[in-house]
Amino acid sequence: MILIKTLLKILFVLLIAFGLCSCSVAEPAATASSGQTNDGKMAPSFEVVDLQGKTHRLSDYAGQKVYMKFWASWCSICLAGMEELNTLAGEDTDFVVLSVVSPSSNAEKSSGSFANWFTGVENTSNIEVLLDEGGPVFEQYGIIGYPTSIYIGSDGVLAKRQQGHISNEQIKEAFKSIQ
Repeated sequence: MILIKTLLKILFVLLIAFGLCSCSVAEPAATASSGQTNDGKMAPSFEVVDLQGKTHRLSDYAGQKVYMKFWASWCSICLAGMEELNTLAGEDTDFVVLSVVSPSSNAEKSSGSFANWFTGVENTSNIEVLLDEGGPVFEQYGIIGYPTSIYIGSDGVLAKRQQGHISNEQIKEAFKSIQ
């Protein structure tokens, strides 16, 4: 019985360590700037609500470029980049900026707890937060760690996926080559 408890404790610690590493490991700039492409496949459609309860669908942004940042409230790198994301979302760019969290999935708070927590986060007034309840959009987009950036062209093609923190200048530069 003691052996089982010890093994469970070790397994728990390893799972926590793995989760923290997937959040906190940023890719080197050369790797992060190249990103992964999707071979011209269309971005998966989705329907989610924002913090105010408004429904958002990918089709709502048809004909527009879309930048989506997947993040979590427990991810220190994600939180460190919130002010920069807020700045980007407030700028006049040729793409829409959305952020996506997955309440009740991937160790994220429940929707209600997240909404309450987010009201206390500074420098977020421009950020549109979409609630991917339970994580189906997270799964569709193949997200394996936080933060992850998704770039969708105006033609609806998932053009690029990048893990790790990406600066606003890198995001803008990436969109220059995306239709």
